[in-house]
Formats: sequence, C-alpha cells, structure tokens
Amino acid sequence: MIRYLPHDEIDTEKWDDCIKKSFNGRIYAYSWYLDMVSEGWDALVENDYERVFPLTHGKKFGICYLFQPRFTQQLGVFSQSLLSEETVQRFISAIPQKFKYIEINLNTFNRFTTAKGKIQQWRNHELDLINPHAKIAEGYSKNLKRNLKKAAGSKVTIVKNIQPESVIELFRQNKGKELKNLSDADYQLLKRIIYVLLYKRVAEVWGAFSETNDLCAGVYFVRDHQKAIFYFSATDEYARRTSAMPLIIDQFIRDNAASHLTLDFEGSNDENLSRFYKSFGAETLFYPHYELNRLNPLLRFGLQILKQLRGN
Repeated sequence: MIRYLPHDEIDTEKWDDCIKKSFNGRIYAYSWYLDMVSEGWDALVENDYERVFPLTHGKKFGICYLFQPRFTQQLGVFSQSLLSEETVQRFISAIPQKFKYIEINLNTFNRFTTAKGKIQQWRNHELDLINPHAKIAEGYSKNLKRNLKKAAGSKVTIVKNIQPESVIELFRQNKGKELKNLSDADYQLLKRIIYVLLYKRVAEVWGAFSETNDLCAGVYFVRDHQKAIFYFSATDEYARRTSAMPLIIDQFIRDNAASHLTLDFEGSNDENLSRFYKSFGAETLFYPHYELNRLNPLLRFGLQILKQLRGN
C-alpha cells in the first residue's frame, strides 16, 4: 500500500536505508540532501519503506505544486526491488490532489505511460569505466583526441582538492553571466551542498590551472551508488582554447578506469553539450520529465502568462 506522509511523519532512518539499498538509488534522494534543496518535502511510501517517492513541493498564491529542486537532476520512485511501469504509475496516481501543478523529473528506471499530463524523455549520458583507460580512449571521438593532444602540449596543470568557492566564482564570471535564472541564493545553496558532500567524503573538487597559475576550469565530482557524477563545472576562455576541461575528464577516467564505476555526465538536452559528452564514448540514456496541470482554466491561463513573463 502506498501512503502519503507529510514531512514530520517521515522516518528518515528508514528512508535513507531504502535509498541506500535501492538498485536505482541516487544521492539526490537521501533525506539530508532533500532537506537542503527542498525544505519540508513530503513523501509517498510503499509498505515499510520498500519503495519511496519524494514530493518536493512549494506554494505560491495559495496554490500547492511540485517542482524539481535546483542541483537535483533525477528523483521519482526508488525501490529495493525491480520496478514495473504499473508500479511507477501507481505512485504517480497516488500524488495527492492538493498539488495542483506538477513539473518534476523521475529517474532512468521510472518508465511509465499516462493519460494524464505530459511526459518528455530528457537525455542523460553515462560512461562505464570497467575497461582499462586505453580501451576506453579507443572510443573517444577524433576531435576529442585532437583536443587532448593539444591540451597535453599546453602548460595546463590538473590539481585535486581545490577550494569549492573558486569553481563557483569561475562559473559566475563566465557562463553565469549568460544565465539569468540563477540567484545569489542558488549559488549559496550550491556552496552549502558541496561542503556537505565534502564532509561526507563523497565529493572531489578538481581544477585546471594556467601557466600563470590562474584557475581556468573546475569540476565537482560526486560519488554514490557506484557512480561518479559530473555534478558541476566551470570554464573560462583560456580553458576553452587549451581544452582544459577534456583534460580534467580524461585524467579522472585514467584514475578510475578498470573499476566498477560509471561516470555520469548528468546529460543535457543542449545539443553541443550532448555532443561533448558523447565524444568520450558515453551512452545516451533517458529519464522522464513529467508535467501535469490540475488548475482550473482561468488559473491555467495565468500560469501560461507567468511562464512567458519569466521566459520559461
């Protein structure tokens, strides 16, 4: 039986044990992670935490809704046993009616069809590191091989365990200037998350430095459930000219090749990023993006106007 549990009724010890034992577990689904990105989250729980589904919610203009939190790629149903489409659908159907608008990401193993709402398949990219580096590198694209050769001839230096703030600042001074949807609060949240992940010893912060010892590229790698997530990255113009980011990724692959680890690039619906991840030989996977509008027609119209004004 699937039960709806408000936040104060969730047994976080049982919850985290379920995520840990789930075949499709993700670090985003642990209670302590959800507490950071979606304060007061609720849940759907089957039986004695055999399967769970976090409900990350908000409220605006008196309307309760479900949303995908920042820095949280995939959530959905997590299970200690195999999942069928029917089971996933039962969880979707069990979402309380009080949530009038739903826009969330489920995970790669959450396949389902529904007559209500809209499902889009969003891309993810993963590279199995079971083979030695030489074998993996055979799958690199010709362009990537040229760029790595160029990077090897530059004076870029790879350094591990750099300051997390420096990567965020590098991002803000470059790509961040193009993105209007990330606020100061979002960057503060990212900083908090990475320090918690470092404290729990599941994160690594790598950087590439120029010949003048300036940071030009940086990456947060996060490990969980035999995956290494390419969690967050930043580059500047120097890094793009010298292919510093491919050099970091290739070095990470070298260090972790011939292991039971998968490099999860977190994917992208952006064609250029998708092409970049696939250049390492990464496999394209998909996860469901689910949207359901239960608002009355007048409120639906207001939501459409609001989205247009926000540029969504």
